[in-house]
Amino acid sequence: METSIVPPTDNQRPPKSWLLESILVTLFCCLPFGIVGIVNASKVESHFYAGDIEAANRASAEAGKWTKIGFWIGISVGILYGILMVAGIGFSLFNFGSHHY
Repeated sequence: METSIVPPTDNQRPPKSWLLESILVTLFCCLPFGIVGIVNASKVESHFYAGDIEAANRASAEAGKWTKIGFWIGISVGILYGILMVAGIGFSLFNFGSHHY
């Protein structure tokens, strides 16, 4: 597949890089997906200013995809952890499964 290299015009801005979001997802949610997001986010502006607008848009889309996946996995794991903690505390308070001697 051949990509067209077109220099950006003066009023054209690079696509969203997702760099900040990727860093936050890496730190607080899901390390592996956040790193993939950072790698793709770091490519956005370099492709854009090299004139490869299509590659910049693809890198932006990939960075956004992996950042969102990492975010939702991190949120899901956090919610699951919270549910299991509440269930564990509940079981310990009501002594479910304990033996009475």
